[in-house]
Amino acid sequence: MIHDAPSAGRIRWGWFIAWVVVMAVLPLVFDDTHTLSLMAITALAGLSLALMWGYAGILSFGHAAYFGLGAYTYAIAAVNFGESTVPLLLSIVVPALLAAVIGAMMFWGRIGDVYLGVITLVVSLILFKFMNATAGDAYKIGDARLGGFNGIPGFQILNVPGDPSAQIFGVPFYYVIAVCLALCYLLCRWILSTAFGRTLVGIRENELRVELLGYDVPAHKTAVFTIGAGMAGLSGAFFAMWAEIVTPGVFALGMSAEMIVWVIAGGLGTLIGPMMGAAALTLLKLMLGQQTLIDNSLVLGAIMVIVVLLIPKGIVPTVAGWRSRRERSVASRRGQASGRKRRTVAVPATPGDGAGSAS
Repeated sequence: MIHDAPSAGRIRWGWFIAWVVVMAVLPLVFDDTHTLSLMAITALAGLSLALMWGYAGILSFGHAAYFGLGAYTYAIAAVNFGESTVPLLLSIVVPALLAAVIGAMMFWGRIGDVYLGVITLVVSLILFKFMNATAGDAYKIGDARLGGFNGIPGFQILNVPGDPSAQIFGVPFYYVIAVCLALCYLLCRWILSTAFGRTLVGIRENELRVELLGYDVPAHKTAVFTIGAGMAGLSGAFFAMWAEIVTPGVFALGMSAEMIVWVIAGGLGTLIGPMMGAAALTLLKLMLGQQTLIDNSLVLGAIMVIVVLLIPKGIVPTVAGWRSRRERSVASRRGQASGRKRRTVAVPATPGDGAGSAS
């Protein structure tokens, strides 16, 4: 079985507590809650991929498929229901069901990692192409027109359950996303603390050995794939509320690529790292969007290359490792100093030493 060292656990919870404090305080010092909300949304999307890739070794090149499906599911359901509660739940369930079906076919079909990445990418591209081709009046689900490349505008945003007129936006909307993000993190942390989670890590490290020990590897991989897709769908629903329009761009290859960069930059094999990486790179992208000199994609690509070459473990594991080495060094120096103080040499005087005999 795999257990975390106590010091690693303290560092991990320290990062999380610091993250929660920062998220709680940010609206008090940074009045652009629109930007803060988007940072929290992308952090949730990064967390969903971090669970799958960092702990189960499942790299999805088309993770935007579930993000986009969550956004479209919410928009379509919100148009038909006229409120946000049921659509929000459906935005989790529908992507999760699709992931469960695809995951079952891939993992029980013993598809290799390379083909797995290609399949997830193709699913995202199919959804992107299909949604772009739905401009006609025939493409309707209930009262919601899919709208082709123009997308679906004008749907109900987040509201108080049971009261569609009590809409939630601005600072309260940000805090709703922040609370959902914290709850999803705690859910992931709980999953990883169970036997199921430890088996996932074992699968990542040596899938054949775990299977020979009698564990159902396809079932474990399908389950975590489904959970990750559900969280991605939730982040997509929040994105739809944030943008107040959903277009096929949510399925674009660029979105999937950004998610991979978030995880690598923040730290593969951690949960808090990809959340921080997603939030920071989203802010950087918005800042770069205010100028036309440098393309955003070039900057993100350069960041990925720099991180892989200089800090391949990612920012959070690198900082945590530096702190751990520093603490061990300080403890070692203190131990050496204490040992030197304890080593005192006592030379007892022996009677007659140095005295000559009278003759």
